[in-house]
Amino acid sequence: MSAGAGIALGGVLLQAGPASQGSPLGMLVPIGAIFLIFYFLLIRPQQRQQKEQEQMKKGVAKGDGVVTVGGMHGKVTGVTDDVLTLEIASLKGERVRIKVDRAKIERVEKSTKSEES
Repeated sequence: MSAGAGIALGGVLLQAGPASQGSPLGMLVPIGAIFLIFYFLLIRPQQRQQKEQEQMKKGVAKGDGVVTVGGMHGKVTGVTDDVLTLEIASLKGERVRIKVDRAKIERVEKSTKSEES
């Protein structure tokens, strides 16, 4: 049997054919589709959530109730660019206040006119 004829196994002749070359475009389409899926399912929602968090932190005003990342609940009594003063308790007529970095605010509970009166 010659080398180019192939290999005979159990009476069946197996021949190695030339490897077919797919177009590069055929390989780029699935990769592009995977990228789009990741973008719309993971990247875009995360960017939107991060933008909402930044707006929420910038919108903190005096009188709002907030919860810090550490779990401290308090009412905002003072606001500067990066630091918020929170009133967390009132003991025997004295107010307990702490200063918290604006970046460490977990969520904001907006005050309403009915709560203030």
